[in-house]
Amino acid sequence: MYWNELKKIIIVVIGALLNAIAMNLFLIPANVYASGFAGLAQLLSSLFSLFTPFTISTGILLFILNVPATILAWKKVGKSFTLYSFLSVFLMSFFMEVIPVLKVSPDILLNAVFGGVIGAIGVGITLRYGASTGGMDIIAMVLSRMKDRPVGIYLFILNAAIVITAGYVYGWEKALYTLVALYAATKVVDAIHTKHNKLTALIITKKSDEMKAAIHSKLVRGITILPAKGAFTNENKEMLMIVITRYELYDLERIIKEVDPRAFTNIVETAGVFGLFRKE
Repeated sequence: MYWNELKKIIIVVIGALLNAIAMNLFLIPANVYASGFAGLAQLLSSLFSLFTPFTISTGILLFILNVPATILAWKKVGKSFTLYSFLSVFLMSFFMEVIPVLKVSPDILLNAVFGGVIGAIGVGITLRYGASTGGMDIIAMVLSRMKDRPVGIYLFILNAAIVITAGYVYGWEKALYTLVALYAATKVVDAIHTKHNKLTALIITKKSDEMKAAIHSKLVRGITILPAKGAFTNENKEMLMIVITRYELYDLERIIKEVDPRAFTNIVETAGVFGLFRKE
């Protein structure tokens, strides 16, 4: 158990470092904007420098923006998820203050692609291990639970506002390169983790009672148990069907490996859920 938590912390540190590298070495020097709160902090920092006598770094603004998001997550999402997400935000802000802002390449397209990909790797591995990079991801998740709409809708609205503002202030060419960075980031995150907010897990195991108890001890989700029989071995087993959110996938994978490493599990993309499904 302690090794799993340590591994999770290590992944969060690596993810935060990759995000900071993407911002300070690629996106910020080229005036190409990241997605979510990182992009919003980047944009606000630029606007402060342009229109006020004050200069506030992107890292500091990122941390400030995430304070209310963390409070919201603590109340609505869960303490463990919130702690790891806040750790990710704190470390990313810290690394952004430590790592100097340097232009690695004068080519804007290279900055957009590499910044988007490197940052997305950081986001993707963080999500894969049951945490998030905070910010808009948390707010979109809470809104998605309340309205039962895809997370992508809310992320799209914020990112569209960032792109339009960037285009208005710095020229529409910068906005187009921002779209390149956002597209690259989206594809990489989807490849590493999943773009779907809800997933259905079909678990075929001989240890259905132990599996059910272990899942219920960690996740507040309903489970449907169906009889199953191996066509080749003729062994009688049971299949557990459970619908989860993408943020619960890491915990479910860990439970399955601990209870029955030989269990066959199929994770299916879920387009929608009708009826009783816990959103809080």
